[in-house]
Amino acid sequence: MGLRFNLASHDIITGIAGWRIWLLLAWQDIRLRYRRSILGPFWITISMAISVYSLGFLYGHLFKIDLHQYFPFLAIGLLVWTLINAIVTDSTNALIEAGGYLRQIKMPTIIFILRVVARNFIIFAHNLVAIIPIVIFCGMSLGWHTFAVFYGLVIIIINAVVYGLILGMLGAKYRDIAQVITSLMQVIFFVTPVMWMPKILAGQYGYVITLNPFAQFIELIRAPIMGGWPSQYCIVMTLVLFLVGFVIATIMFVRIRHRIIYWL
Repeated sequence: MGLRFNLASHDIITGIAGWRIWLLLAWQDIRLRYRRSILGPFWITISMAISVYSLGFLYGHLFKIDLHQYFPFLAIGLLVWTLINAIVTDSTNALIEAGGYLRQIKMPTIIFILRVVARNFIIFAHNLVAIIPIVIFCGMSLGWHTFAVFYGLVIIIINAVVYGLILGMLGAKYRDIAQVITSLMQVIFFVTPVMWMPKILAGQYGYVITLNPFAQFIELIRAPIMGGWPSQYCIVMTLVLFLVGFVIATIMFVRIRHRIIYWL
């Protein structure tokens, strides 16, 4: 067991240290997706802008909410949800898609999880451009609290890596996991305050938000940009989720790391 732990630790440390590899792979994925396109990756920004502006105008009137309040709420929620949803769904196929590399070259397994995380954060950076007009239009004031966004992104990144590794290993062994996760995320979207405001379920059904980890991750980014601070509960819950995920990912990786190549 000690030898397996040492090998697993070496795999993780070497993989993280090889940032040039997984960052290059992530950027290459995006370039291949938009090759021969005039605007290239900025189609990502355009798609996000169309979604935010059209949905914001529609649902703002349906919910009878001031657009100056609803537009930034929706834009930030949709931005963060798109990031989390993409990482979760892509992670289930991360090792399967990397089968060609892993069968031919001895590479740290975690590189391909980091590739998924990096790729989706590059897309997230492109999507950020879409909310700049909203910040200007709504007259949002950015102060010291805005820097808490970086803290929130760090928490999301470390959770993305540990849970991405768990989903990657499960997806490699059980091919149905990808379909299950995709369907599950579609349901979770509707019970997460992305398009509707938390005050709608305040009171009797408040637990739907309190016990929803995705709502807490979104709040880490949304609160600072909207002019506030993430709640203490939000911070504690996301850190506890990381610790739990870290323990589970470590145990799983130590025990089955050497078997992954046979599942691909």
